[in-house]
Amino acid sequence: MRRSRAFIPTTKEAPSDATLPSHQFLVRGGFINQQGSGLYNFMPLGKIVLEKIRRVVKEELDKAGCNEVQLSFITPISLWDRSGRADTMGKEMLRISDRHDADFVLSPTNEEAMVELVKNRVNSYKDLPLNLYQINTKFRDEARPRYGLLRGREFLMKDAYSFHASKEDMIREFDLMEATYKKIFTRLGLDFRVVQADSGAIGGEGSKEFHVLADSGEDTIVICDACDYGANIEKIFDTEEEVNALNEKSYEELSEKTIDEKCSCGGNLSFKKGIEVGHIFQLGDRYSSSLEAKFNDENGKPKAFEMATFGIGVSRLVASVIEQNHDENGCIWTKETAPYMVNIMVSNIKDEAQTELGEKLYSELQDKNVEVILDDRKERFGFKMKDAELIGFPYTIIIGKELVNGLVQIYDRKTTEKTSVSVDEVMSKIMDII
Repeated sequence: MRRSRAFIPTTKEAPSDATLPSHQFLVRGGFINQQGSGLYNFMPLGKIVLEKIRRVVKEELDKAGCNEVQLSFITPISLWDRSGRADTMGKEMLRISDRHDADFVLSPTNEEAMVELVKNRVNSYKDLPLNLYQINTKFRDEARPRYGLLRGREFLMKDAYSFHASKEDMIREFDLMEATYKKIFTRLGLDFRVVQADSGAIGGEGSKEFHVLADSGEDTIVICDACDYGANIEKIFDTEEEVNALNEKSYEELSEKTIDEKCSCGGNLSFKKGIEVGHIFQLGDRYSSSLEAKFNDENGKPKAFEMATFGIGVSRLVASVIEQNHDENGCIWTKETAPYMVNIMVSNIKDEAQTELGEKLYSELQDKNVEVILDDRKERFGFKMKDAELIGFPYTIIIGKELVNGLVQIYDRKTTEKTSVSVDEVMSKIMDII
């Protein structure tokens, strides 16, 4: 992509309500813009990042034997009546009526719809287990949309639902999805923790959350420094008042609080702030029984499916990467999530030698299938450099005044170091580091 042809509307000013780095930098960097309260458009850079995260999620799920589907975003409310959730979901579930006065909801989650899809289509234990997932739009009418993509009303979510002949097999799949989620978040370059959690409105017998550690996280979790134990404070403290009080505290305030009791392994427990990016649930027959979804077991007797459900906030991950990876100048994307891996910056577009080298490197990197953007704009060097830091390209090749000495610079966004490299070596050097 040539920067002169790209739609990347960067700005100096952040929205007045943007208090978190991800909200500020994603808007300023031209990744997203606000359409309405809790509603965001993804512009070209944001769409690239979103699709890269989606691809990682899909690849790991497919490897684990899951099947991708796509359900209608709009669901008849009658399904929710039958499961008993039409009333319990509250005002977060946005209800609509069509011209025939039929009632529907904008899907906040899809347990009912997926059970209905499988019902009467999977009839025998021989057809199990089955894990179906989608990466699709969801809508939850949040009372207080805030923090940009972290707490919006419309978002992209990966939701999966598995069907089993026995509880034992359901737990096996639950453990497999935990391992799969760990692979996903590791590939995305995130520092995360898995914690015991409350099942909330989804229901079921057990659940685990996946939290990206970030000082600005909304949730408070407890982790051990000696083992992989972690828990959401909702599982530890008895009252909602205690939970809310801790969640309102900043990371700095929490770091001063001590937890008197030790982990069962003997390690020390401490509070951390986290952003919930994934949640997995053991549902049992909570939905299959209420929706009368059954299969014939090995004795030919009808039995309700044992189920589990697994969610990942795909669009939320876009913001989570930046909450964990940024500095005062802007975004620092991980290699799996960067919109472009290499930015070629021609310092003076009027300099024929600089322009010629920029075009040459741009063509060679494209031939090697490197995600590259050429900043060929007629702007000052300082302006281009601030843009590069704000957007967060992992590496920028700076073609400037040192070209007369046969040198260019490679700027590492994460370390902020500039390394001088000869023109003859720049291609091999950049290929080595990416």
